[in-house]
This record gives sequence, structure tokens and C-alpha cells, in this order.
Amino acid sequence: MTGKGEAFRALHHAPEAFIIPNPWDVSTARIMATLGYRALATTSAGLAFSMGVADGKLTPQMILDHCAIMVRATDLPVSADLEKGLGDSPESSAQTIRAAAALGLAGGSLEDHTGDPAAPIYDLSLATERIAAAAEARDSLPADFVLTARAENYLWGRPDLDDTIARLLAFEAAGADVLYAPGLPSLEAIRTVCAALSRPVNVVVGIGPARFTRDELTEAGVKRISIGSSLARLAYGETARTARDMLRDGRFDFLDRAMGFAEIEAFFAPFEERG
Repeated sequence: MTGKGEAFRALHHAPEAFIIPNPWDVSTARIMATLGYRALATTSAGLAFSMGVADGKLTPQMILDHCAIMVRATDLPVSADLEKGLGDSPESSAQTIRAAAALGLAGGSLEDHTGDPAAPIYDLSLATERIAAAAEARDSLPADFVLTARAENYLWGRPDLDDTIARLLAFEAAGADVLYAPGLPSLEAIRTVCAALSRPVNVVVGIGPARFTRDELTEAGVKRISIGSSLARLAYGETARTARDMLRDGRFDFLDRAMGFAEIEAFFAPFEERG
């Protein structure tokens, strides 16, 4: 039987880019599985919002605990947003991958964002050592695990495409399976990144104004399309707007847009015996 890690890896080598949605709880994971998605990814921001705190405020253990829940929610491969992992050192990166794999995750991403606003991006040498240690830990695992390395320049005030590509190339050489630079500003920038690398590239849709299609991203060389916190932000945004209008106007027209009990519960029916 093919394991989840192998199945997840194979998705990255199909002719067309695949979309991996980012549910933030059991119910949204099961909706995505029932709709026919073939893999899921966690969202640290979506999880933070569901717990009533800002993105970046969760502890590594809280993230890992959530990953365990998401792995059990469906039978699909799950890749985790592990943020920077359990610490700053290469050893902590290796520990992060071993802990993630032990939960049954099929993959996970590590960032080069430090969490320190004053110095938000790790020095390239340390960032590369972190990915190398993570790759070594992956290679020691009993099951396949897809390691994604993230270059966070564009999210933290460093919109330097050349430096971003240099970082991704270093991470590729260090053993990352998938490369990812969230916030790339244009389809041309994405195309340039993909052309520079030999391993699959993930692009997130929903950061900034760009609204690229799957066909456009496939043509640019992308292999995986994630959504990040976009679905969570859509859900929370609609809830907040509706509640604001209800308080202001005293009207309940929104009920015409609400999904019915039977339709919602139909998404969960295949999982009822799992508990």
C-alpha cells in the first residue's frame, strides 16, 4: 500500500498543478475531503483566528497538537504549516520534523522567518543549516515525508527577488523537496522562480492583489497551489460583516444564504463512525 507521504509526493509530479486547501478545524477538513480534494494543509493563521488570537501567537506545541487533530480528521495526506518549528537552531528543525512525522503528517513547511520584528529573516547560512538538518531528519524517518522550505522575504519587508531565489536555491541544495516563497508579486516573478529551481514550487493564492488561475500557475511552472488563511478569512469576514449588518439594521436577510442542516451534515456523514 502507498503511504500518505508517497501519495502526497506523487501529487507534485502531475502535469497540472494541484490545489491544496487549508482547512482550520475538523469540520472544514471534512468538507474539503468530501468535496474531493486529494490532500490538505494546515494554516497557522486560520488556527490562531479560531482560538481568538493573532497570527504568530501560538506556541509550537499548540501547532503540533492541532496537527494531530487534523491528521485524524480524514484519511487524506496532511501537510503542516510548522512556522519556524520548535526553535532557532538546526537541531530544533530536525526535532520539529521528527515530531511532525510522528503525528502522521505527510509533510510540513519550515520558514526562514525568525519571529523577531527587529530581525525577521534568518541569516542565509543559518537558514540553510536549518533546512539541511530538517532534510537529514526526513531521510531517517521510516515513512516518506515531504519537506517544504519557505523563503519569507516578501512577507517581511524584503521584496528582493534575487535574494529570494538565492535562498530557495540554497534550500533546494540542502535537501528541501518543495520550495515556497509566499507573496511573490507577479506571474512573471513566479515564472522566474520556477525556472530557477529544479524541484516543485508551491504558490499561495490570497496574499496581495494577484488572482492567478490554476491554468496560469501551471503554465508558469507551479506544481502546488495553496490557499493559506484565505478560506478562514473569508468565513470570519462574512460572519463579521453579517453580524455588523444585523446589529445596525435589525434585519435577518442573511438567513437566505445560510447552508441548511442537511447539506452541512451530508459533508460529515462519511466520517460519523470515526467519532
